[in-house]
Amino acid sequence: MAVSNPDKVLFPDDGVTKAELISYYLRIAPVMLPHVSGRPLTLVRYPNGIRQQGFFQKGVSDYFPGWIGRVEVTKEDGTVIHPLADDAATLAYLANQAAVTLHVWTSRVPRLDYPDVVVFDMDPGAGGFASVRAAARLTRALLTELGLAPYVQTTGSRGLHVAAPLDASAGFEEVRAFARDAADLLASKAPARFTTEVRKAKRADRLFIDTGRNAYAQTFAAPYTVRPRPGAPIAAPIDWAEVGRIQPQSFTIRNVFRRLARKVDPWADIWSQARPLAPARRRLDAMLGADRK
Repeated sequence: MAVSNPDKVLFPDDGVTKAELISYYLRIAPVMLPHVSGRPLTLVRYPNGIRQQGFFQKGVSDYFPGWIGRVEVTKEDGTVIHPLADDAATLAYLANQAAVTLHVWTSRVPRLDYPDVVVFDMDPGAGGFASVRAAARLTRALLTELGLAPYVQTTGSRGLHVAAPLDASAGFEEVRAFARDAADLLASKAPARFTTEVRKAKRADRLFIDTGRNAYAQTFAAPYTVRPRPGAPIAAPIDWAEVGRIQPQSFTIRNVFRRLARKVDPWADIWSQARPLAPARRRLDAMLGADRK
């Protein structure tokens, strides 16, 4: 693959060039691909660097080479052909298009109507990252009690994602309703600190537990993707024991490989821990019933 403008600086504060971004995605590919393979991608591209306005791209451009994986999916007014990142060469090609960040669906080809992960996004309020940590731990406790296997990653931005792998036996509506009800239960336990209120004006200073990423065609930041912020931080899977000592931008394209040299990817076994949603739904319904008495 011919690299265009390899010396183009994409992160001006840090001198990170397009060549370095491509090198990062090639090097991280063995760790990243198990988490993104088969998932429709939405690209966030910054051809003029992160200080300039970037843009989202869902569809495959006409000039994308034929070897790039793709899948046609339905949308409200037709279809869109999303790219797929199933190999390192694709990650490198997308980076060469200044696709800094990759967002992924919660389902995979060929079962795009059946999510294989449920995601809770902790969006901090006035409590800052301390409130994010607290919400993530409570979410972990609830999901564990419901029989699921929760994992956590930094977003590389401001918060944390808590994710639990599913066996893709339930559709989007079921998964979304489950996530919403679980988040409502969490918020009801500490209504002064947490909320599921979508309207910002009504959240006050409370942390927002966002479950909107569990709908059809919605996305979350792919594990190990780069975020468009100074320092070139990444969305990094972490161990639960690390929640109390990391920040959402602790890991970057320049330090993550030192981390991976001394420890295995914390999400290495996530997809072997997939569980059916139905038993968790029944347990949640029982909790909700008891909570209303």
